[in-house]
Amino acid sequence: MFYDTAKIYVKAGDGGNGVVAFRREKYVPLGGPSGGDGGSGGSLYLVADEGLRTLVDFHYRKHYRAERGEHGQGKNMHGRRAPDLELRVPLGTMIKDAESGALLADLSKHGARFLLVRGGRGGKGNARFTSAANRAPAMAEKGEPGEERWVLLELKLLADVGLVGYPNAGKSTLIAKVSAARPKIAPYPFTTTVPNLGLVHLESGDSFVMADIPGLIAGAHTGAGLGHQFLRHVERTRILIHVVDGAGTEGRDPVNDVEVIYRELEQFDPELARRPTVLAVNKMDMPTSAENLRRLQAEFSRKYEIYPISALSGEGVKELMERVWQMLSVLPPIPEQPVTVRMEQKPDDEFTLEREEDGGVRIRQSNLERLCSMTDFSNEQAIRRFQEIMRRRGIDEALRTFGVKAGDTVRIGREEFTWEE
Repeated sequence: MFYDTAKIYVKAGDGGNGVVAFRREKYVPLGGPSGGDGGSGGSLYLVADEGLRTLVDFHYRKHYRAERGEHGQGKNMHGRRAPDLELRVPLGTMIKDAESGALLADLSKHGARFLLVRGGRGGKGNARFTSAANRAPAMAEKGEPGEERWVLLELKLLADVGLVGYPNAGKSTLIAKVSAARPKIAPYPFTTTVPNLGLVHLESGDSFVMADIPGLIAGAHTGAGLGHQFLRHVERTRILIHVVDGAGTEGRDPVNDVEVIYRELEQFDPELARRPTVLAVNKMDMPTSAENLRRLQAEFSRKYEIYPISALSGEGVKELMERVWQMLSVLPPIPEQPVTVRMEQKPDDEFTLEREEDGGVRIRQSNLERLCSMTDFSNEQAIRRFQEIMRRRGIDEALRTFGVKAGDTVRIGREEFTWEE
């Protein structure tokens, strides 16, 4: 089964916890703190792999988690950093944020890597909090939670040439004739329901990749037929071969077919309508094709190169393929531009206060939320440290000015507190 979309949940590994420990050795009665730091959690990357063709694996498994870092240990031993997790995707995979739809990356080159979620930092052990004022700290940090998100994966096939046209025009027969691809072929519309790729070898030794796109119909750009689902696969092709049923076997007019498909491409993406296009008038072995060929030549010869062919018998197919290769040899490849979108973040010293529906107040500041998630609120020293940081940053005073009163709920990240003076 061909899958070209998937929605997956990814979670980077949490950082390991720091540890509270003290040196306990004979003849060392005043051993100092010796708690080690936790290791960082594993990050999660997407990697483009030219050996893959579909996103089928992501339909059978939708949740992916990297390992968490190892906890710190006594004797100043730090926890092991967790390994990163790499997920392989086909070339041409676009990654989008599932909530906003924003494009995060476009992986169109073999080996391209994209950091999807970053692993959490390891928490500091108590040995890291030693100071002149506190020679024996009895607190440590928890590991930072790893990033998590839902993402959409969308595949756009990478091919040199794309076959477009109405259903049953002969696209599948043509790709089967010139390559080793073996799509389903039958005398009824919409036989092809998934894109097919074929490698075309010429007598000169040259070759190129051709994609057979499921048939388009009027209204394809709005989702009619199978068009909306697969039109994006022709966006990366350098040349289009518009296969026309020259015999009009479905009762349609070949001239009108060309005009309809052109309009659908233009409305889906105006750039597609300007893509170099060859008109392949198929089924020339049928008696009604000669008259329709003359009409097509009279109507479109100034706009397209027109090649009469019979995909079934092979008539004219060799000449068509050789001409397509000549065009490809002088056309530049579609530029590979991996896109990375970074969300704007406020400076670290900025924070915002928001009143929520239940009357509680939420404090937003990325560094404070991270610190809150790493604070062990079961430890009195850790609580005092957190309160002191809040005071130094002016957040306490800002809350009073905002109107927070005793008993009000204050939220930071996933934590919830009750305000007391």
